[in-house]
Amino acid sequence: MLHVLYQAYQAYCDMMAPARITARAATGFRDRFLGDADSMPFARRFFALAEVFDKSKITHKRPPYGITEVLCGNEMVEVREEVALDMPFGDLLHFAKPEVTVPQPKILVVAPLSGHFATLLRNTVETLLSDHDVYITDWKNARDVPLSAGEFGFEDYVDYLIRFLQEIGDPAAGRGAHLLAVCQPCVPALAAVAVMAQDDDPCQPRTMTLMGGPIDTRESPTVVNELATGQSFEWFEANLIQTVPWRYKGAGRKVYPGFVQLMAFMSMNMGRHVGQFRKLYQHIADIEEAEAAKIIDFYDEYLAVLDLTAEFYLDTIDKVFQRALLAKGELTHRGRTVDCGAIRKTALLTVEGERDDICAVGQTAAAHLLCTSLRPHLKRHHLQPGVGHYGVFSGSKWEKQVYPQVRNLVLAMH
Repeated sequence: MLHVLYQAYQAYCDMMAPARITARAATGFRDRFLGDADSMPFARRFFALAEVFDKSKITHKRPPYGITEVLCGNEMVEVREEVALDMPFGDLLHFAKPEVTVPQPKILVVAPLSGHFATLLRNTVETLLSDHDVYITDWKNARDVPLSAGEFGFEDYVDYLIRFLQEIGDPAAGRGAHLLAVCQPCVPALAAVAVMAQDDDPCQPRTMTLMGGPIDTRESPTVVNELATGQSFEWFEANLIQTVPWRYKGAGRKVYPGFVQLMAFMSMNMGRHVGQFRKLYQHIADIEEAEAAKIIDFYDEYLAVLDLTAEFYLDTIDKVFQRALLAKGELTHRGRTVDCGAIRKTALLTVEGERDDICAVGQTAAAHLLCTSLRPHLKRHHLQPGVGHYGVFSGSKWEKQVYPQVRNLVLAMH
């Protein structure tokens, strides 16, 4: 039965589609024709229920970044999205701005490939844009990638990062860009920089910021770590890997479905999510638009999921969470041992959240123990008080306290 989970999920979505279409039509009818519905309490409650039902659906397409302008210096400047490099499993997306008087440092934001789209880092990107020329790894939904594109595993992820850094670097001048990785990709990001250092690649980044990532999951294991080590590798392979249904471009591809990852995350705090949707219903019924909009915006992003290739998911479970190969100096890439001690030119900043229950304090800072050749002035660590996992890269404390640490290191090394 587990092997047809994707098909069962798709059948459920198909069954619910008419009801969701009806709910969307009802709210559309309200917005177009019932301007005076606010004066009818029963009508408000009915339409609020329809809207909450519609907003609770899982989607599988990347939401828009929605960043159209940003404050640079004393003026607002236009931002436009450009695909700098289109590759089968992910694009190098550039948030281009008009020419500025002083060229800004190029920085690659490495987004997680863990069930959500890179738009989860919208606030991270928007903050960086004020002082940097920003690129991001815009990963694609594996169910939309045809089998002819081949496989995409952990080593391929590392290759993509190297290729992206080479694309935005300046090899002729021997200058690399800067790199900022958030959460899960901290491990392949560190591996990519190490491989580039071993090859003396002229585009190896000038700085590397690792934020809330599982460099060494043996340090202060969290519930997430325990879930990953609580079952054998074979169990994950047998029970969580599904086949993409035939209606999609990636038909027949083995994947770890995004909806499974979402359900796993939501189950860790289901009471809170149910409570939020109850609040959303009440805000809509009470015509509290600003409060309702905050919840809607969050869940529009949170419920947008992508599938991971089976090989990348299983590689991550095995190499990062179960065996911690990079932390033990045993990770290999294309047959060669990854040596973080080869990193000599890339300044390192690690950032952790005091209350992070996904990547606990100490897991990211472990990178300093691996980068043995970096001189002391090229290594910094920032522990941010009062924030959990998401507060490290999003929200007011990120903008006012964490980001200045990133900006200052980039400016010092640019």
